[in-house]
Amino acid sequence: MRRHTIEPRPGWQQTVEEQGCIYPLTRYPDDSLRPYWDESAYYVFSLEEVEALEEVVEELHRMCLAAAEHIVAADRFADLGITDPRVAGAVAEAWRRRAELPSVYARFDLRYDGTGPAKLLEYNADTPTSLVEAASPQWFWMEERFPGADQWNSLHERLIDAWKKQAALLPPGGPLYFAHSSADELGEDLMTVAYLKETAEQAGLDTDWISMEEIGWDRLSGRFVDNKLRFIRSIFKLYPWEWLTTDRFADHVLDTLDNGGGTGTTLWIEPAWKMLLSNKALLAILWELYPGHPNLLPAYLDGPRELAHTTGYVAKPLLGREGAGVTVHRPGTEAAPRTEPCCYQELAPLPDFDGNRVVLGAWVVENESAGLGIRESKGLITDEYARFLPHVIL
Repeated sequence: MRRHTIEPRPGWQQTVEEQGCIYPLTRYPDDSLRPYWDESAYYVFSLEEVEALEEVVEELHRMCLAAAEHIVAADRFADLGITDPRVAGAVAEAWRRRAELPSVYARFDLRYDGTGPAKLLEYNADTPTSLVEAASPQWFWMEERFPGADQWNSLHERLIDAWKKQAALLPPGGPLYFAHSSADELGEDLMTVAYLKETAEQAGLDTDWISMEEIGWDRLSGRFVDNKLRFIRSIFKLYPWEWLTTDRFADHVLDTLDNGGGTGTTLWIEPAWKMLLSNKALLAILWELYPGHPNLLPAYLDGPRELAHTTGYVAKPLLGREGAGVTVHRPGTEAAPRTEPCCYQELAPLPDFDGNRVVLGAWVVENESAGLGIRESKGLITDEYARFLPHVIL
């Protein structure tokens, strides 16, 4: 694993926008615009490195599924902050009937510097983003700059195959809707959903658009409807389950939830059991089940324990995205008490490549490793100001 600088292509911004990355720039607090898609540098991996990382990703995924089984069997929903019996029951039922429920994709965030074992930082299994740039502009960048090279990237083909397989699990009676929140100002959620919709169409599925805010409730039939009053039988949403189950329409979601077998009226993708994997408490439960595993970092739910005096730790809210609420604590330093439930994970500073802190986003499609997206930041926390860099296998 090496980082190389390179001159960006002329007209790179227009190029990647045409390829679906319509958010190539990030606005900073000083109102300046700087590249989010950053092709002034790239990363090189060997084939052996990628093959080893693929094995790690698939092993971690199997371990996470085993941890989900443990959470349900041991009724540990409270450790995830799931205290509503109806929500816990819906998640447990979804897990038991998961073979009947479509589930498409997820993303691991890994710490890796090319020398030691990759370490799991977190699992984004419900509403992961950065998919578009990983699947499309990155691939075309490689074909233009390094013709004949390869890339850890079979995302497009894997997604189409996944939709073809999942089509048999979709209920009849209407298109598969694709939804995101219209509150998304950058366009990242919009284009992620648009790209997934495109792969579903290429798989032969009948699809349609809707925003989460446009979804209506028909009180006479007791069903969700679109803006033309058509019943919504199946829907892919880029909208976290913890919002779905706490918003003002949460009771309707639970009352009409199709958890497999056609027992409800609306089937949601990703399914409700993804709440077991998208929660940072998973990191602590994994450490309980697989203590000392080379690809895990020590993590706890009741406090930092020995980490406060040895390695230091990172406190992560159980739910959140783009580093929101995450705090870094060096060993021996006093920390203000956290009022919200957190996962306390060993501090393993992100690798430093020429002053850039890098995290690997390793994609999983239908239980198999499918691709890589790399983000860089200046600090230890990968936040909304991180940059996306392409990679090649040479």
